[in-house]
Order: sequence, then structure tokens, then C-alpha cells
Amino acid sequence: MEGTVAVVFLSLLCLASEINGQEAISHISNGDTEREFCIVHNHSWTPLAQSLNSAMEYQLVNMTSSLLCDSSGINASSVMGKALVVMRGNCDFSQKALIAQGLGAMALLIASNKTLTIPSANESEYAKVNISLALMRYKDFLEAWQVFGNEMQVKLYAPPSTKIDPSIAVILLISIGTVVLGGYWSGACERERLNSGASGGGGGGGGESKADSGELSLYSPLKVVIFVALMCGMLVLMYFFYKVLVYVIIVIFCLASASALYSCFDAVMDKIGCGTLRFSVRNWNFSVRSLLLAAVCISISVVWGVYRNEDRWIWILQDLLGIAFCLNFMKTISLSNFKICVILLSLLLVYDVFFVFITPFFTKNGVSIMVQVALGPDASGEKTQGVEIPAEPQPPSEKLPVVMRVPRLLAWAQNLCMMQFSILGYGDIIVPGLLVAYCSRFDVWIKSKRKVYFVSCCIAYFLGMILTFIVMLLSGMGQPALLYLVPFTVITSAVVAGCRGEMKQFWAGTTYQVRGGEGELYWCFSIIPKNVIPLVAVIFDCQYRFIKEKNLSTVCSF
Repeated sequence: MEGTVAVVFLSLLCLASEINGQEAISHISNGDTEREFCIVHNHSWTPLAQSLNSAMEYQLVNMTSSLLCDSSGINASSVMGKALVVMRGNCDFSQKALIAQGLGAMALLIASNKTLTIPSANESEYAKVNISLALMRYKDFLEAWQVFGNEMQVKLYAPPSTKIDPSIAVILLISIGTVVLGGYWSGACERERLNSGASGGGGGGGGESKADSGELSLYSPLKVVIFVALMCGMLVLMYFFYKVLVYVIIVIFCLASASALYSCFDAVMDKIGCGTLRFSVRNWNFSVRSLLLAAVCISISVVWGVYRNEDRWIWILQDLLGIAFCLNFMKTISLSNFKICVILLSLLLVYDVFFVFITPFFTKNGVSIMVQVALGPDASGEKTQGVEIPAEPQPPSEKLPVVMRVPRLLAWAQNLCMMQFSILGYGDIIVPGLLVAYCSRFDVWIKSKRKVYFVSCCIAYFLGMILTFIVMLLSGMGQPALLYLVPFTVITSAVVAGCRGEMKQFWAGTTYQVRGGEGELYWCFSIIPKNVIPLVAVIFDCQYRFIKEKNLSTVCSF
């Protein structure tokens, strides 16, 4: 019963979210071959069928030599019951439609060399036009003419689009999967680091393990503030010098994503136990596996860099590189304690909200700095009612590779006219992901078998993403996801720590160390050589004492 109610509710929700766009499809065929082209119509004036099967088929007559501003020289019998194609210009859309209707035509396509806009007329003329009317690109008609010649049959239809597109689920899956994998990877590296340190005979990890090689840690509030200030400065510079800096960012992304993809593939190879074949050339040691992985990763990055403006398929490589970049970032950058997590996430929340909601009041075109930088030259002020489709291919505009992109899977007509994407910024994955990674490492420190902090934070991130998409669908506009993700993840983590009586340890993080036995927790420095403990304790202003049986730990009080 509950399942039936849920299905009915979702069906009603999908039906309620259906919208009739102004983009439509012209299906042209000759019985053997078929092509589909973008057209623009006015749904409130001359509505079209919603599916190909329900659309009426007409013979398409080429009259592009005429503007159809009068009926002189046209034989009515040659166009009776057919669809006409005429050129745009010299008179109103309604005048062309009324003349075509008077000649007995059933549909009118107006070929345009200009930007396609929604056909409109005076309100008094709306009721007079009873035939289908739409605009199409002139170059599209020439293409159809070359393929089909005079044997053209046309169907015009406008499939309704829906706000709830499956691409949202794909974006959600990408974000959740990346956060979970990144957090798990960070915890696994921490476990490996502790194990390698413990097996080092009390030397505190004298040799650098693969898990902590290249790892950077944010442990100072001042460093966090400086980090966020640099982000603000970089965003403002991107706003004013976009045309130059965009290429710098693209090059940096290619290098960083190739390196990140290599790290991810290398970790997978280690996990499945893939061996390495080594050889030496003039005292230089090389690994066959490393060389092959490097070649593959560099090739993927170069292909993306060359074809980055090809919307139809390049989004797959951008998402792959973006996932690798986010995973490697979460594994490489570690936050030392919950205090640093709260400070960083709170500052970035303010940063996100300010640059999305506040900056439009200061910009000339009324577009936020965040949106302008993310969308590049395609960002503009408030859109006019309806759509505008370029009549000719436009030179590609460079965009920053800072978002996950998935084409809207149900927007058939819109994608035919211009690719539509659901997007999610890398920051909406990385920023909460750093807290998830900290929770994963904390589970390792307290030896939590159920990974309660990690699991709880992942669930909170999932719920925050769900709320983000719900608000976006209800409001009809993009949302700064951190506005919902930060409170969900931070509050959930704090509640879990409070309920378990571990807030002090959770707040202070790596300045404590776990000591086993009946769940009693002593946080201090990781395994430290005995002769170094007094010096470190003084630095952190701790009261210390040696534990006889361990002789390697200290209990700190703050």
C-alpha cells in the first residue's frame, strides 16, 4: 500500500513539473531517411502536438524564394493541405501566417538567418491564425533540402520538458559517490600511516609512507582565513580578467587533473594487487605500470583540453577528471580538527552566499560574480521572456572547468537547439568532503568499527543535497549548495560527537591520541619518540606525564 502511494505521489509530482517549452522539433523524412531539426514556436499562440506519433504529417514545399508578404504569383492548389517554408523578413509573422492560411496551407515554417525568437503578434491577431507556425534555422533547411530534395515530409511537435530530469539523479550519484570514496580513501591512508608508524619500532614513522606522501594539513585558523581570503581575491581577479586568466586555469586544471587521475588509478592498481615491472636506464629506475598510467592520464587530459568546447560528449571526460581532482584533493588536504572544519566551512558558506546573492547588487549586468565566473561570457543579465537560438554556429566561449556537467536527458527539443546541462560545482563536493574525510580519519583514530562519524556525515551530505535540489526545483533558480550542505554536515557531526561524549576529542582532533582499553580515550600526539615528547608538550602548552607501559604517549589537558 505504501509503495503504491509513493508511486502515485511521484507520478503526480512529475506531471506537475512538466512545462511546455518554446523549443520544438521539425521531423523531416522521405520514407527511408529522417532528420530532426530545432524550431521555435509560441505555445500559447500556435500549440503543437506533444509527440511524434500524434503529430500530423505534411508535404513540405520549398518557398524560400518568397517572403510571403502577399499572395501574388502563388498557385493555391500547389500549397493546399501542405506545409510551407518561406524566408523571414519584410512583414510580421502574423501576416505571413494569415496569407499561408488563406492559401490553404496547414503549417508554416519561417527560415531565418537571424537569431530565432518566439514568434509573436498583436493580441487581436492571435485568434485569426489557426495553422502551425514556427521558426527554423535557414542553414538547417538547406541541409534538409540537400538530403531530401523535393520529397520532404514534415511533422512538427513539441515534447514537454520536465523540471525533474534524470540528470539530477546522475549529479547526485556523482557527488555522493565522490564524497564517500574521497572520505574512505582519506581514512584508509590515515590507517596505513598509523600502521607504518607503529611498525617503525617507535620511531614515529621515520620513513615516509605512500599514504602521507605529499599530504598537506590545515591546522591553524590563521591559515584557514588566509586561504579563504586568497579564494576571494582569485574570484575577483577572474571576474575582471576572465579572458586572460581562464586559459591559465585551464592549463592548471589539465596538469592537476592528470596528476589526480594518476593517483586514483595507481591506488586502484595497488588495491587489486597489480604488480609493477621495473627496469633501469642509466641508473634511473622506471615502472612499466607507472609509465602506462601516466600516458593514459596525460592523454585523457590532453584530449579534454583540445576538445573542451565540444558539448555533445566532452562532458564525460570533464566529469571523469573532475571526480579524480576532487578525490585527490580530499585525500591530499586534511583538516586537523573539527574546530578547523567549522571555521573553514563557515567562512566558505559566507563566501558562497555573498558572491551569489549579494554581488548582483554591485555588478553592471545584475549577474553575481560567482555565476559570471562560472558561466563565463554566456552569463548575462535577466533573460527576456522566452528563448533565443542563434541562427548560425557561434564561436565557442571558454568556460572554467569547475563544475560537473550532465546533459538534461529529457530535454529533447532543448538539446537539439542548444545543449542543456545540470551542473554542480567542484566546491560543493570538496568543501563538505573535507569534513567527511576528517570524520573518516577520526573513526580510524578511535578505532570505530562501525565508522559512525563517517557514515553519519555522508548521510547528512546526502540529505543536504536532496534539500538543495528540492529548493532549486521549487524556486526555479540555481542555489548555492553550501548554504544547505554546511549546516547539515557540521551540525550532524557535532550532534554525533556530543551524543557519544567525544566532543572534546572530536573538537581538538590530532592534538589527542587514543589509548585503548574499555573505550577510554586519550588524545595526544601520534606515536612520538620518547625524547621528543617533552619538547612537543611544551610547544602545545600541555601538562604531560609518561605512561609506564607505553612510554610513548602523553595525556594533555587544555
